[in-house]
Amino acid sequence: MTNKTSGKPAKPTEPKLLSGGNPQIAKGEGDGPVQAYITAMPGWKSDVGRHLDALIMRTVADAHKAVKWNSPLYGMKGDGWFLAIHCFDKYIKLAFFRGAALQPVPPGESKTAQTRYFHIHENDPIDDTQLADWIRQASLLPGEKM
Repeated sequence: MTNKTSGKPAKPTEPKLLSGGNPQIAKGEGDGPVQAYITAMPGWKSDVGRHLDALIMRTVADAHKAVKWNSPLYGMKGDGWFLAIHCFDKYIKLAFFRGAALQPVPPGESKTAQTRYFHIHENDPIDDTQLADWIRQASLLPGEKM
């Protein structure tokens, strides 16, 4: 692609980072928008985002993906969303929409009674076994309609 006024190759546009460091990605269904979000996650968060996406898809192979409200969502087609990912300056937040029903309950409380959060900070060890168990449990519950 070239710039119409100068004839020089156009520079690819990088996604804008919103306050808190969350990538601004166009709303869309499927893997493409989610991968664009993961690629745009700043610094160490992009590697963790790739790891989380792979873990989610290994755990729930038929999960449906989308980006809405600048956050990747994972759900079951026709049954709503069970998980969202969101970047903040110092951590990545996983939002389990029916997290209060998971065992053990994820540690982060929410203003919404059913939602529970799990935060991942730089250099935190990631317990794939526990995360996969929460993801599996969450995928079997009724999802959040959005």
